Amino acid sequence: MELFATPDNAVPSGAAVSTVPTSDGINLRVARWTPRGRKRPRGTVLILQGRAEFIEKYFETVSDLTRRGFVVVAFDWRGQGGSDHQLANHRKGHVSSFKRYRRDLDAVINEVLAVHCPAPYFALAHSMGAAILFDALSSGENRFERTVALAPMLAIARIKHPGLVRGLAEALGLLGLSRRFIPGGGATPLGTKPFLDNRLTSDPVRYTRNAAIVAAAPGLGLGDPTIGWVRAAFRFMARLNTRRKAEAITAQVLVIAGGADPVVSTSAIERFSLYLKSGHAIVLPGARHELLMERDDIRETVWAAFDAFIPGTEEAEPPSPHADSSDSAAA
Repeated sequence: MELFATPDNAVPSGAAVSTVPTSDGINLRVARWTPRGRKRPRGTVLILQGRAEFIEKYFETVSDLTRRGFVVVAFDWRGQGGSDHQLANHRKGHVSSFKRYRRDLDAVINEVLAVHCPAPYFALAHSMGAAILFDALSSGENRFERTVALAPMLAIARIKHPGLVRGLAEALGLLGLSRRFIPGGGATPLGTKPFLDNRLTSDPVRYTRNAAIVAAAPGLGLGDPTIGWVRAAFRFMARLNTRRKAEAITAQVLVIAGGADPVVSTSAIERFSLYLKSGHAIVLPGARHELLMERDDIRETVWAAFDAFIPGTEEAEPPSPHADSSDSAAA
């Protein structure tokens, strides 16, 4: 397995790429970086991507973290990027159950972090990855000192009748159509569609950079979800997005959401965060879904919050610059 570079997205130096098998025989692409010029790293940050993402999108973030003195580990979920895919059509990121993603997380923690990386361990998780980590934290995963969760996928935004959507996915699955794209969906990767129509970021430069990665390495791109993925996602969110699950998370968590996120529900994120026992949530007005792919002023705010929250940089309560008190929820 290898990492792919483009003129505007070089591979951060010192990458160690490996294949990690899961308990059910899936091979995951994993990359690890060690900060240069430091005898003792400040710990290890595990990056957990969202749906349809891949390691190469996070090269800029990897460099941001290694400059801060952290070892960094990033991996592709099954069915995404350079990891094994479930279907012959690699543009379909299909899973029948989100429990399979937990096997991916367990494999990376047990075979990479616990073996090759210095403690303490921290997580920087986005969207689907943040939701999967929340589920793990609520069921006893305790190896992360602190977690920063960006736009966690607790509910989908702008769906007036989510029960109807879930019911349709369930019905189509019963008809044996779970491996087909969602109605109206197709193989075109989301991040390669016209910038003006995109829901991910307000930064045209980073959006273009990420689209160029898929153009140079088409195998990394993922199209719209399958019916089976949607069915599994709605089942997972219904189980996760509850007060009981939030209260079961005792780890220290900083949640950052976008005030203009059209992908996941910011209001659901705020409600969930209210019940976190050691959690704090801030909302960044004007930010869309991919906070680490946003324009510089938004990214700087994200990193300021990260630096205040993650030990090894500054020991302080997470700030909420650019966020009104009415836009944030603390627990």
